[in-house]
Amino acid sequence: MAGKVHVETSINGEETEFLCEPRDTLLEVLRDNLGLTGAKEGCGNGNCGACSVIVDGRVINSCLALGVEAQGCEITTIEGVATAEGLHPLQQKFLEHAALQCGVCTPGFIVAAKALLDREPEPDEHRIRLWLAGNLCRCTGYDKIVRAVMDTAGTMKETA
Repeated sequence: MAGKVHVETSINGEETEFLCEPRDTLLEVLRDNLGLTGAKEGCGNGNCGACSVIVDGRVINSCLALGVEAQGCEITTIEGVATAEGLHPLQQKFLEHAALQCGVCTPGFIVAAKALLDREPEPDEHRIRLWLAGNLCRCTGYDKIVRAVMDTAGTMKETA
């Protein structure tokens, strides 16, 4: 029987070490071992996006990755999106546009949208909808979410 594996990684800009079973998902490690409960388990099979995190610049479903695969990676979770100065503009626009209801999907949408805006600061509506297609919302519908992302892109462009 395999023992626990020691993993060294960077999470939200902080060097982090943890022990995990080889079979533990990254989502389990984040929530259960590290207390980062922002990423949610919506489906457990990669279809809903509620557990989205950014690993080395790519959005992934943390329910499909193993914790041991985090070795040497840079990970951003929803907890790392805001700064000490306050909310990220994307989080603020989600509030202003009422782009959330129950909140289960919200962290995944924000993390995925942040990854898009980091890569493409001025995406059009079609690109936003395509990029967020891996995230499901059962409450708000998608128009408010897309409008919040579009507004964020405009705001960030003005302040750049």
